[in-house]
Amino acid sequence: MPVTPDNTSIRPFTFEVTDAELEDLRSRIKAARYPEKETVADQSQGTQLATIQELARYWAEEYDWRKVEAKLKSVPNFITEIDGLDIHFLHVRSKHENAIPVIITHGWPGSVVEQLKLIEPLTDPTAHGGRAEDAFHVVIPSMPGYGFSGKPTSKGWSPERIARAWAELMRRLGYTKYVAQGGDWGAVVTDLLGVHEPEGLLGIHTNMPGIFPPAIEQAIAVGNPLPAGTVLADDEEKAAVEQLDFVYRHVYYAYMMASRPQSLTGLADSPVGLAAFLLDHDAASLAMITRAFDGVPEGLSRDDVLDNITLFWLTNTAISAARLYAENTTPFFGAKGVKLPVAVSVFPDELYATPKSWAEQAYPNLVHYNKLPKGGHFAAWEQPELLVQEIRDGFRSLR
Repeated sequence: MPVTPDNTSIRPFTFEVTDAELEDLRSRIKAARYPEKETVADQSQGTQLATIQELARYWAEEYDWRKVEAKLKSVPNFITEIDGLDIHFLHVRSKHENAIPVIITHGWPGSVVEQLKLIEPLTDPTAHGGRAEDAFHVVIPSMPGYGFSGKPTSKGWSPERIARAWAELMRRLGYTKYVAQGGDWGAVVTDLLGVHEPEGLLGIHTNMPGIFPPAIEQAIAVGNPLPAGTVLADDEEKAAVEQLDFVYRHVYYAYMMASRPQSLTGLADSPVGLAAFLLDHDAASLAMITRAFDGVPEGLSRDDVLDNITLFWLTNTAISAARLYAENTTPFFGAKGVKLPVAVSVFPDELYATPKSWAEQAYPNLVHYNKLPKGGHFAAWEQPELLVQEIRDGFRSLR
């Protein structure tokens, strides 16, 4: 559907969290009521009691929201109305001549906090091991219902509509040529941008590529055998199928958000309940976060995790963000028909390891494919240095 801008002005955006709001949060954390310990010795029943109790202790006693608030305020924040909804975004221009604009989209359970570590090395590469010709102007929007963006009051804000809104945002910012990047929902939105081919979009980069043949994803999603005659060419394709099967058997949070988001009202009432739900995205990420709260940080620190959860709490966006799952009609992981140039980065702890054979089929104009030595689903957050280099390398041929 075409986007009809209602108010094209771009306004500076500021926010202020009061001490009273933070004290209320701490009080609610301290008053939390916990369930009994899980009856298994692993994470197969979800976020473990010891992890959530240690998170709550740290959140109430040591965590300082003001640190990430200062980081957010240190970059230019804006808001503009697109298709009847206020869209919040960070916009940082590079000082380097010939910098290329990039729009970067977060996922669930995420926010613009995920991408903060990317901004300086992308906009000022000479200060971060890169070259002036690697520079980007960076645009990072909050998806509808997330963070400081508006909350839709009626149905219709699907990933397709978000992609069209992003094209309008880049046009409104005056960018006649740009690229796009995303992971998780951001990868879906970015794929759809590539499908739509809006004027000025040169290519896309994804760290969660949509590469599965549609018939294979459809069968796995409903628990059916692979279609008759399916041939998996090698061990990489077989492994990807097994990994996707595991994903579909362990994403019950997504089914709940897709079918009954309003029944998750408890997430708006209990910060500890919200945290337990947001942590349980995928097995590798939950294990990493558990280690962080056990005192062994790797990729994400305790503060990283709580920066994002606290933003969800303060903006009361648990339910409005969940509704994106209810709006989606696009295959999460299947090929979508992108013809533009595409760069693919494969992180080893992603939900599935993308075989190059399927990347080449899904993206006939594949300009970059690389397997990274470490990192998982939240690449921008966990391994910003690696992702920055992948963005530089992936888009170099499009400048």
